[in-house]
Amino acid sequence: MSVINYKGGVGKTTLTANIGAELAFRGKKVLLIDLDPQASLTFSLVRPEYWQQNLEAEKTIKRWYESFDSSSPLSLSSLVTRAPRIRDFGNGGILRFIPSHLGLINVDLELATELGGASLKQSKINYLRVHRRLSEGLKEDVFSNFDVILIDCPPNFNIVTKNAIVASDSVLIPAKADYLSTLGIDYLQRSLRELVGDYNEYVQLEPGDGNARVINPQVLGVVFTMMQFYGGQPISALRPYMRQTASLGVPVFDSLMREAKTLFASSPGSGQPLVLRAGKTATEKQLIRELEVLVSEFMLKLGV
Repeated sequence: MSVINYKGGVGKTTLTANIGAELAFRGKKVLLIDLDPQASLTFSLVRPEYWQQNLEAEKTIKRWYESFDSSSPLSLSSLVTRAPRIRDFGNGGILRFIPSHLGLINVDLELATELGGASLKQSKINYLRVHRRLSEGLKEDVFSNFDVILIDCPPNFNIVTKNAIVASDSVLIPAKADYLSTLGIDYLQRSLRELVGDYNEYVQLEPGDGNARVINPQVLGVVFTMMQFYGGQPISALRPYMRQTASLGVPVFDSLMREAKTLFASSPGSGQPLVLRAGKTATEKQLIRELEVLVSEFMLKLGV
């Protein structure tokens, strides 16, 4: 599943980390892949100094993409990492992640150079090869052991993001209830349709049954994040944007994620998403309960 919104600052990484952690707590085997060059998901699970000492050189998604320039590309499974502060759970649940790198932004430019071709047909074949790179990497046997793979995407629709979508069965859209976020959802839906249309057209050029290789990622839903409440309900200023999003024909989660910058911001320093913490204050406990409800709805929609 790709987690994406064109607009940054909508709580995308916080949502990804907490859904993944709660699923693992409930006994699921979960993998998080950080495809965002900002590496916020990575640094919510490990400290920067740990990343620099143990991961930066050879254990990031950037290094994996770059290895295709050599005669012996890395296996994607060699990057799977355990967060030092998150234990495996007695019910079989585990949380693993593939770290990102701030230099990942340059990988997109390098991938773009591989899209050309001497003919239109060759260009289309190169398009498929570049856009399915992550999908091919995830075919390694080890990844079939995971119940859920969540991919934290950058806030744009570049080639790396398209790699994530091609590899995904579904898409989750975190959004603030404001003008720019809701505007971006409609644009994102159109971009998804265009990507799926182009990819499925080009795949017919390959030998064999092209229909067996078509993609069809579905939007699981929009999750409204950073919500403000009054009297137990979203404040009135947010409701028009919530209605506007529903009118786009996209599924919308009933569960909401409230704004709590101080509490969520403290998670990276602890190396644990909020949902795994004990909850010392009434506000913290309330947030954890709301996240648990959200994950229950997520599991129901996903069928896991």
